[in-house]
Amino acid sequence: MMERHNDDLVGPGETCRATAPAPPFLVTPGEGSAILCGMEREPEHIGMTEEEWVVIPQERVEGEASPRLSQRKARLWALVLEARFIETRVEPGEGGWRLRVPASRLDDACRELRLYVEENRNWPPFLPPVRPMMENTLPTLSVLLLLATFHNLTGLDLAVMGRYPVDWIDIGNTHGSDIIMRGEWWRLVTALTLHADSVHLFSNLAIGGIFIVYLCRDLGSGLAWTLLLASGVCGNLANAYLQLPSHSSVGSSTAIFGAVGILGAITMVRYRHHLRRRWPLPIAAAMALLVLLGTDGERTDLGAHLFGFLFGCVFGFMAEFVVGYLGRPGRLVNALLALASASVLLVAWWFALSYSG
Repeated sequence: MMERHNDDLVGPGETCRATAPAPPFLVTPGEGSAILCGMEREPEHIGMTEEEWVVIPQERVEGEASPRLSQRKARLWALVLEARFIETRVEPGEGGWRLRVPASRLDDACRELRLYVEENRNWPPFLPPVRPMMENTLPTLSVLLLLATFHNLTGLDLAVMGRYPVDWIDIGNTHGSDIIMRGEWWRLVTALTLHADSVHLFSNLAIGGIFIVYLCRDLGSGLAWTLLLASGVCGNLANAYLQLPSHSSVGSSTAIFGAVGILGAITMVRYRHHLRRRWPLPIAAAMALLVLLGTDGERTDLGAHLFGFLFGCVFGFMAEFVVGYLGRPGRLVNALLALASASVLLVAWWFALSYSG
């Protein structure tokens, strides 16, 4: 082979130019220090190993006799540790599931899990024992039927205690606070038994009958009717006091919405431990019923419905605390309470027929 020189690559009329050498790579003193520092630390990074992960001993969390860790509990514990910024791994094991954490965080993880287990021991609490419902539906329906019968009698021309004809609405309604404050207290009671017309009566019996029957079966007829009467009377009193003197009102709806408030308060008190932060839900549901059923119609007495509901809540709270402490009243006490409620009603109408007008 024939060796060729660089001069041979130059064509005619061309001159050979020497190639300039590349400039040297310059490093400032600061950059050189950084590079040397990184080179010195590089072996350290290469020599580092991943931190060891250890299994959380279940006996350090729940004690000696702890059952096998289920998948659900393992994930729940992992969520607790993640909330405390402790890295966790959940993996299956031979005797159930297990959790792994970095060895440096083992003590912290055990402490957090012990606190969680202690705070949530026996939680949620067991529901209170279910009370057997009383078999008093027929007597309750009989009272409601008696109320309907009385409405029919008020439409007849009857002579009662020297009055003929008797204007039941006139002598029995809650006609302003002035008349009541002058001594005609019976109007607070008699107005609960009067209705403007058959539609008014039927709507109260159809809707209110459901709540009244349930309340009587839960608490007993005597106690239930006493609470209903008290809610209706106090609701009428508050409504008459705040309304204009010309305002008049009749109807059992004040007591019916008292029943709604009583049931809401009873449920809230009875299940307060189980509901935890949702304890206002029963009262909220009762208020929804108040808005749904008690605000419709031009002739609706919103004040009577509202005050009946509020006093029902008050009496419901009191009744449930007393019943929870002493138990439901027996048959004799219920009979005495029912007799007292009926006596108040009869005495009120006797005063109305004797002194009204």
